[in-house]
Amino acid sequence: MVNEQLGFSLWLDFIERDFLQKEFKRLIEEGVINGATSNPAIFASSIATSTAYTTQLNELKNHSAKAKYEALAKTDIKLAAEALKPLYDAGKDGFVSIEVDPFLCNDTDGTVEEGLRLYQEIGMENVMIKVPATEAGYAAMKELMSKGIHVNATLIFSPQQALKCLDAMTEGLKIWRETGNNKDVQGVLSVFVSRFDRMLDKQLEEKGVQPGLVGIMNAAKVYNLVEKRGEKAIRTLFASTGVKGDIYAADYYIKGLMASHSVNTAPLTTIEAFIKSPDHTPKLPIEADKIDEFFEKVASTGIDMDAVYEKLLSDGLKAFEEAFSGLLSHLE
Repeated sequence: MVNEQLGFSLWLDFIERDFLQKEFKRLIEEGVINGATSNPAIFASSIATSTAYTTQLNELKNHSAKAKYEALAKTDIKLAAEALKPLYDAGKDGFVSIEVDPFLCNDTDGTVEEGLRLYQEIGMENVMIKVPATEAGYAAMKELMSKGIHVNATLIFSPQQALKCLDAMTEGLKIWRETGNNKDVQGVLSVFVSRFDRMLDKQLEEKGVQPGLVGIMNAAKVYNLVEKRGEKAIRTLFASTGVKGDIYAADYYIKGLMASHSVNTAPLTTIEAFIKSPDHTPKLPIEADKIDEFFEKVASTGIDMDAVYEKLLSDGLKAFEEAFSGLLSHLE
C-alpha cells in the first residue's frame, strides 16, 4: 500500500489495455498504487499476448511497425494517465512512465525529440518520459526537464550513474524554475535491484558472504546520495524488485527498501504479496559505514563491482533493444 505519512509511493510495473480499463482503477481507488511504469519488454509482452489491441491494430494495418507500436502505447499510457490524474492534481504522484525508443540510448538529440513528441502527443501532464542512464541520456534528461517534462531515469545500476542523473536533473530543474513557471516538475532515479542478486548470489554464498544483499545495499547507497542532495523534486525509485523463483519472499525487495521520499515499482504479484505482509516498517536509510563494510566483503571474494555495473547496464540495454525489435517484428 502507498504510505503517504512515510512518503513512500508504490507504482505498478505493468501496462495492458484490458487491465487498465478494469483492475487498474480499483488499485488506485483502494490506495494500493499511486503510479505506473512501463518499458519495451512490458509492451512487447502485452501487445503480443492480449487480444485487446486487435481492433486498433486493424485500423493501423497500413502503418509502419513503429507507428503501430506508438499508437498502441500512447493509447495505453493516456488511459493510465487519465485514471491517475486525480492523484496528480492532488499532489499525490499519479505519474505514468513511457520509455523512448531503446535504440536512441546513445543519441541525445533523438531522445529529446522523441521524448518531447511523445509527451505532446499523449497530451497528459502527468506522463514521465523514461530515459536510459547513458552519457547521451544524461544530456537528454537535463534538456527535457528544462522544458518542464517529468523524467524517469532508468537502467541505473551504479552510484556513478545515479550522480550523473542527479546532476543532469538538478541542472534541468534550475533552468525550468528560472522560466517562472509554477509547474512542479519531478524526476525519479530508477535504480535496478534484483538483477544484482541473480547474478552474484551463488558466487557470494560459495565464499561465505550472505546472499541477497547486493541489490539492497547498492540501492541503499544510491538512496543516500539522492537524499544528501536534498532536492525534494527528485526521488529514488527502486525498480526490478520482482523475485524470480521462490528463494526469497515475493515482496522481499519492497519490504527491504521501504523508505521515506522514495518509490517502489513492482509487478502485480509482488504488490499483492506486500499488501498481505504485516511488516511495512521503514528499512532505509542504512548507514554509509555499514554499506561500505558490506562491499568490502564483496570485494574480498574477487568480485569487481565496476565490472558488474558495466555488464548489468550492457545486458539491460540489450534486453530492451531485443524486446523492442521483437515487438516491431510482431507488428510488421
